[in-house]
Amino acid sequence: MPVPCGTMGGMARTHDHPGERAAQDPIRLLDIREAPLSVDEVFRAVGDDAAGGTALFVGTVRDHDGGQDVGALGYSCHPTAVDELRRVAEKVVANFPVRGLAAVHRVGELAVGDLAVVVAVSCAHRSEAFAACRTLIDDLKHEVPIWKHQRFSDGTEEWVGAC
Repeated sequence: MPVPCGTMGGMARTHDHPGERAAQDPIRLLDIREAPLSVDEVFRAVGDDAAGGTALFVGTVRDHDGGQDVGALGYSCHPTAVDELRRVAEKVVANFPVRGLAAVHRVGELAVGDLAVVVAVSCAHRSEAFAACRTLIDDLKHEVPIWKHQRFSDGTEEWVGAC
């Protein structure tokens, strides 16, 4: 049975000029937390003066799934989820010219409209940022062990695993 997992706080870092980028880890913020998520926090974390494009994805809890009304929803994760999130982030950084990357997923009980996941990637160009951001969210959903427990208005429920 899935269990809630701890958090791993990432820190946004800044630099004075682009020459410092080589010493800076482009993975600026990775976290799995029970507290509400902030789009601004994730957006600020990937800021970089050399980035001409920033792509951001925000996943929210919707009021339906599979033709059923969602009454309540909870997320939980395996204790290795933070390590898997880092592995996914490192893979994106290795495959795209990333200037900054951030990903935060929420666990615990969420309501319709709550933010469930926020990811962002900054790159020199928009096409790279879009591609890297899409890969980040897709790989997060497929590879990080986070489960969704949906409880429907009719009393039925289902567990949805990482894709």
